[in-house]
Amino acid sequence: MEIHISRSAVENNLNLIKKIVGGYVRISSVVKANAYGHGIEAYVPVAKEAGIDHFSVFSYNEAIQVYKITKKTADIMIMGWIGTSQLKDVVRKGIEFYVFNLERLNDALSEAKTLKKPAKIHIEVETGMNRTGLSKKDFKLALKIILDNIKHFEIKGLCSHLAGPESIANHVRVKNQINTFGTFKAELEKKGLASEYCHLACSAAAVCYPGSRFNLVRIGIMQYGFWSSREVFLRYLHNKSGFDNPLKRVITWKSEVMSVKTVKTGKFISYGTTYLASEDIRTAVVPVGYSFGYSRSLSNRGRVLINGIRCSVIGLVNMNMITIDVTRAGDVKPGDEVILIGEQNDMAISVDSFSEITQQINYEILSRLSRDIPRIVVD
Repeated sequence: MEIHISRSAVENNLNLIKKIVGGYVRISSVVKANAYGHGIEAYVPVAKEAGIDHFSVFSYNEAIQVYKITKKTADIMIMGWIGTSQLKDVVRKGIEFYVFNLERLNDALSEAKTLKKPAKIHIEVETGMNRTGLSKKDFKLALKIILDNIKHFEIKGLCSHLAGPESIANHVRVKNQINTFGTFKAELEKKGLASEYCHLACSAAAVCYPGSRFNLVRIGIMQYGFWSSREVFLRYLHNKSGFDNPLKRVITWKSEVMSVKTVKTGKFISYGTTYLASEDIRTAVVPVGYSFGYSRSLSNRGRVLINGIRCSVIGLVNMNMITIDVTRAGDVKPGDEVILIGEQNDMAISVDSFSEITQQINYEILSRLSRDIPRIVVD
């Protein structure tokens, strides 16, 4: 079993994003959650080859992964978790990180003083997401701390996060957030401080809200070949001729047939009694299950491709195996290729089809793909 990462698809998607946001806007490739399941170690070098030199992660551990791969040839930004014992190493290595409360700001100041090296910070402000970010009151206090200790800080960015720009239902809320962010930006400049970057936009906002782009955008799902929602795709198509999807899926997930057998009419298949053979059928066992990220909710509902034929998952998805009805798939034998996500001949299994069956969003399905599955870069 392996996951293939398409180099040409990555290049295609990043070129499209560059065209959308403009040459003056820097792209930060978001590679949290193991590069949305694509694999940090496989994906980051490919993105670098395509011209990306800024990566966003959620945690210290992810940052260190990217740091080892890029060897100081790219900027790295931690948007979330840093353990207290890890902050010193973050400052020492020159890794950028969010400051979203006064506690982290003061901890950063302490480490910067100890190391005699400025902390590279992105000041995250609260604009209406109500998750992390400095309130207006704490923002003023933060600016005072920074001004009083200016040599110990390098302000890399002013930032916030938009609450659902992929849906028109959130339009008013998002517009209010953009306006609120502008007041924080004005306050920063009023104090005589400047941030190298202002960033607010994710993939959806980069397409739907040009005013949120500023000079850096944090691009996640779109670089991997997925629109944040159908609404975002339709917004992209506005004033364009045709309905072709210009994004290309980066990922192909494949396995192979482990064994084949005949099951007689009236026999139950797999655990329990969820599937009863209503006729003599041929079945194939494939070595993949929920421990690899193939959801148990796909039991008796999932589909795979074998010999270019769409075949059904029958019985319960096990921890390490699934059973497939291959009665109408021709001469299936052990070792035959099985496509879980991707294309075979002129047929395809999409992540979207998983979403429709399992009620999980693309992000969740992708990020749950096991890290134990080998990732292989292909052209």
